[in-house]
Amino acid sequence: MISTQRIIYCINPGCNNPINPMGDSVCASCQTSLVHRYLWASGSLAAKITPGSKVEDRYEVIKPQIWLDTQPGLPPEVPEELPQMVIPYLKLHSERLHLSQVYGFASSFKEGASDHDILLLENVPIDETGNIYPTITDAWEKATAVRQVYWLWQILQLWKPLLELGVAHSLLLPNNLRVQGWCVRLLELQKTTQTSTLQDLGQSWQPWIESAKTSVAKELEKIVEQMGNAEVQLETIATQLNALLLASAAELPLTLKVAGATDIGPELAQNEDTCYPTVFQDLDDPLLPRLSIVCDGIGGHQGGEVASQLAVQSLKLQIRALFAEVAEQSEPVQPQLLQEQLEASLRVVNNVICSRNDEQKRQGRERMATTLVMAIQVPQKVPTISGWQSDNAHELYLANIGDSRAYWMTRDYCQLLTVDDDVAAREVRSARSLYHKALQRPDATALTQALGTKDAESLRLLIRRFILDEDGILLLCSDGLSDHNWVEQSWQDYAIPVLAGKVSVEDAVRDWINLANLKNGHDNTSVVLTLYRVSKEYLVPVTRSQQSVEIVETKPPETEEFLAESSQALLDLDLDLDLPEESIPTPVPKAKRVSRVKPLVLVGGLSTLLVGGTSLGLFAWWQLNPQGFQQVCRQLPQGMQVICPQSQSN
Repeated sequence: MISTQRIIYCINPGCNNPINPMGDSVCASCQTSLVHRYLWASGSLAAKITPGSKVEDRYEVIKPQIWLDTQPGLPPEVPEELPQMVIPYLKLHSERLHLSQVYGFASSFKEGASDHDILLLENVPIDETGNIYPTITDAWEKATAVRQVYWLWQILQLWKPLLELGVAHSLLLPNNLRVQGWCVRLLELQKTTQTSTLQDLGQSWQPWIESAKTSVAKELEKIVEQMGNAEVQLETIATQLNALLLASAAELPLTLKVAGATDIGPELAQNEDTCYPTVFQDLDDPLLPRLSIVCDGIGGHQGGEVASQLAVQSLKLQIRALFAEVAEQSEPVQPQLLQEQLEASLRVVNNVICSRNDEQKRQGRERMATTLVMAIQVPQKVPTISGWQSDNAHELYLANIGDSRAYWMTRDYCQLLTVDDDVAAREVRSARSLYHKALQRPDATALTQALGTKDAESLRLLIRRFILDEDGILLLCSDGLSDHNWVEQSWQDYAIPVLAGKVSVEDAVRDWINLANLKNGHDNTSVVLTLYRVSKEYLVPVTRSQQSVEIVETKPPETEEFLAESSQALLDLDLDLDLPEESIPTPVPKAKRVSRVKPLVLVGGLSTLLVGGTSLGLFAWWQLNPQGFQQVCRQLPQGMQVICPQSQSN
């Protein structure tokens, strides 16, 4: 059936006149933002449907296999029993930055076809106007040397998880590999009966290597040649490719400018959020401007604000120690080791909060906890491909627990870098439901994990590593801003002026918080922005006046000492914390904020401070500097020392 008019329906179920011309940004009747959801229709049957057709009186065929859902407010068709072909997509939900996700199914109405024979994918490498992103092959020759190596690095990181699910063949198809700026994105997953090998991957890279930039071509040739050896392990190739990536990235200039703020919001009586940095930071703090944190406390005034503050203070201490250790290394620390250390730090923070809960005999939803999103730019020294020593390898590590988020914004796109820890995501990862069906559950947005609710061994942590090779803004925020997709809808208005130098980072933070208060308003809001410049024309010294800003300063209630021995041990080691101990609010019996819309789902048992699991996690720090780590451990109270790995001499 050929449509005669292209229209799109408003997603507001109460809209009196939901029909709008395709391309409008807001509904003419109710001013609700219109959703233009472009889908990839997978398979040969979809490829035969001509552009201009309308499928199921709902999907407009814009281009071959690119469909627009004109009724995005309605749930897509989903069979009762999910076919095996979609299982890899679901289990790889945590890789949604690189992979498409299953939206639903459609009927082709071809003779002999099943009722649901066309797989529809969302989160696909298609822009907001329906144009598909270029292939790596098409973009390769115009890319910088850093980006060429970075694309290959991302493919290599995807190799193992896709291989385990039998879909690694998807990485061998040049037309399937698309790029959105720095990010490699796959159109779809394809399964074959034959097992793909590392030799196959190296062979697929060969055409690109032949036209690689001169500065990296020889090293890439050596790496691809080794990939042809069946005895060479994936880890060996990853180590060599990582060294080349850091050496090439270190050639670029890099400046950072950060600002952070937290706001109580128009409807609440207390602020349970904590962020770093704020105006209270010491301008000589060595963590600035490389560390940014946003925590959203859970547990009402009796605990949420304490948990979020304790998490930030504890992490600052540990990251400061990590930076000191990294600075002493003669060679760059491998990503896996840094990721292990960051995981260990998060587990320690978790158990400090958990121990405090146990000491106060908090049970169930009375237990204080916090979400977290944290970004760390690790300034490792590295020899460049030109032979000189650089002070920065351009590495950015990102961690999140709960529903606080991180976004990367450039002049051309906004990318959500994190995946929420909520029930809907858990159902998808467990291959029990498609995402939009899971969203229909009444508890879809309930959190499945946060720092402090349960033993650290139960945490599912994922530390991601990125390379900074372009100008951009990293936005960390609590759900006071990200709820209802306001970042995705508004990023161009707030990010592009900053990148153009027309608005300061500090003013942009204020603008984002004002937007949150205007459009959401039901929650506290925290925002931390970091502006990264790698373009030479923007090279300016990073001065301390570029650091942070606090939008609303709320006066804390009178307090008394409240930190448990295990919690205080970490804070005692930090000789120049932002706030004196007495300025951190003591939990007082007050009603919990009823506006919290994402209750925590308690999974697993609640326990005291983790011993064995944390010892294993801290093994990375111990490896970097055994003597220094043991000295720190000896300063801890006796009850806290059990978390430290024992020296070999013991």
